[in-house]
Amino acid sequence: MNYRPLIWLAVATFSTGIDGYVLAGLLPAIAGDLRVVEAAAGQLVSAFALTSAVAAPLLSTATSRWERRRTIAWSLGVFVLGNLIVGLATNYAIALGGRIVAALGACLLNAAVTGYVIALTPVKDHGKALSFVLGGWMAATALGVPVGLLLGQSSWRFPMLLVAVVGTIALAGILLKLPRLHLPSATLAERLRPLGQPRLIAGLLVTTGILCSSYTCFTYATLILRPAFPAEWMMILIMFGYGLASMLGNAVTGRLADRFTPLRVLTIVLAGLLVDAVLGAFVFRFVPVGAVLGVAGLIWFFTAGIGNGGAAVPQQARLASFAPDSAAIVMALNGSAISLGVALGGGLGGITLAAGAPPSGLLVVAAAVLGLTLTLHLLVARSRKYDEVAEPIH
Repeated sequence: MNYRPLIWLAVATFSTGIDGYVLAGLLPAIAGDLRVVEAAAGQLVSAFALTSAVAAPLLSTATSRWERRRTIAWSLGVFVLGNLIVGLATNYAIALGGRIVAALGACLLNAAVTGYVIALTPVKDHGKALSFVLGGWMAATALGVPVGLLLGQSSWRFPMLLVAVVGTIALAGILLKLPRLHLPSATLAERLRPLGQPRLIAGLLVTTGILCSSYTCFTYATLILRPAFPAEWMMILIMFGYGLASMLGNAVTGRLADRFTPLRVLTIVLAGLLVDAVLGAFVFRFVPVGAVLGVAGLIWFFTAGIGNGGAAVPQQARLASFAPDSAAIVMALNGSAISLGVALGGGLGGITLAAGAPPSGLLVVAAAVLGLTLTLHLLVARSRKYDEVAEPIH
């Protein structure tokens, strides 16, 4: 399989991934510069997620009959424009508007890229191809927080402008190197018909559950790990390690999904995440602060990174198999499910802490969410009508 055209798609997902993480360590600086409280600065993240959740299926449906390279190029251009607006904003309202513009481009871009890869590659290579392209997003997971903290020392605007620069490079490569792709002719009603499947909706809820459990802990990872790792530089390294673990999980499961089917791989990943959360909750509850807790905490966190990164490819390949002729729209809905899960995870974690639970108690909540998610996944898997599409070809 020729991966060269897909390199530019990986660069594009890298830019959107950094955008999603780079603000994590910059909110105090943004709040001070734009003269708002930190809670208001945090809404720059919330506005992006909410816009993505609502707009992704609408924009993907509206552009479903466009040539795919055109869709990718336009959406990436809008994303770059949004980040330029944020980076040059002179007040909070302009910055907020820029985040909304960036979200409109990013949500359509992510859906279009995934649909393009699925349509361009044979079924037997879906896992490897998705793993390769999504590797850009996973790399951003590793680099986003450290890059944001380091470049943001002088100005929080530099990381936002860096995202725009990387996105512009990707846009140039896509326009010059990415082949055009016209999907088979079909009416909009025909493309939307599979979305009436209850099974597909349940599958999208599995995505939401995975992200909800992940962000219940990831959002507050500093609080959970602080007793064993109090220094800020330690957390930067740990976040970098988490990103590398996510990349590893993404790379491994992409190949396994082609060999053993996405259904089997996703089942194992979800079961592993559940076991990891349960054991992690036990360790943080009963092991005193010290070296043992530090090592055990890193094992829990990095294992979660492998699982959360590894769930993306088999889940996307599985959802696409439910409605292969509507892959772009399905991926847009999956993007909405991801945004919803991120928002629910952060909110659920905040409510848990506000109720008086210790940070380590978030692992118990994450385990409960994973238990429900695994149960739902197994119920969805009982029907094998569409799974034949995802079977590997040897």
